[in-house]
Amino acid sequence: MEIGEKMTRTIEEVVKAVEQLPQDQLKQFRAWFQEFDSEAWDEQIEKDMKGRKLDALAQAAIADHQAGKSRKL
Repeated sequence: MEIGEKMTRTIEEVVKAVEQLPQDQLKQFRAWFQEFDSEAWDEQIEKDMKGRKLDALAQAAIADHQAGKSRKL
């Protein structure tokens, strides 16, 4: 995926701003970003499930398990 010039400038501005954060604010930012990223990941997984994009992977995993190619964790 190619990042446009405007987006590149925005990312560079964000990076510079994050680099200048004091440690307490950096800790807050990390916590916020982790939550933000987790929610985005959950939304993508939900979208993929609804779009049945994970069905083939699930079927392959079931087939592997039935063929004895899995093990207890």
